[in-house]
Amino acid sequence: MSRLDSAIRRLEAQRACLDCAAGLVGAVEGPVLEVGLGNGRTYDHLRGLLPDRPIYVFDRRLAAHPGCVPDPEFFVEGDVRETLAAAPARLPGPAALAHCDVGTGDAAANAALAAAIAPLLARLMAPGGVVVSDQRMEAPGWRELALPGGVAPGRYYMRRSAAPASAPR
Repeated sequence: MSRLDSAIRRLEAQRACLDCAAGLVGAVEGPVLEVGLGNGRTYDHLRGLLPDRPIYVFDRRLAAHPGCVPDPEFFVEGDVRETLAAAPARLPGPAALAHCDVGTGDAAANAALAAAIAPLLARLMAPGGVVVSDQRMEAPGWRELALPGGVAPGRYYMRRSAAPASAPR
């Protein structure tokens, strides 16, 4: 598969999983977390899917398309391992949905970052909240969700938080 075909499949998987997750969290209260803003494409898509929810964005630096830059009070700049650890004090409550797109071309670094992020996200999720990610993430109280039709296993991941949020508010 060419890199172009792979990128197209990844973007199609992102969109299908985010669309599905938005439907799954309809009854779950809480903000949305976007971990890894990049160019802002998925952030922009989330704004359209969930227009009434605040979206808190975490990234090491702001480099998004000008039309996809969050308001300053919703952008948290820095290493996500540090900013997610400090997020409970900043968020209005547990999150209904988290999207994590943090992968690079380095499989070992991706796995290490996903392993570091997962327990931090677990503290931030509302019961019934959904985590959508480009990397496999596991945390106690999360269960794997079926991927939408057309998304190949291992292309994207979806988990639902079944345990009560444990982060102090």
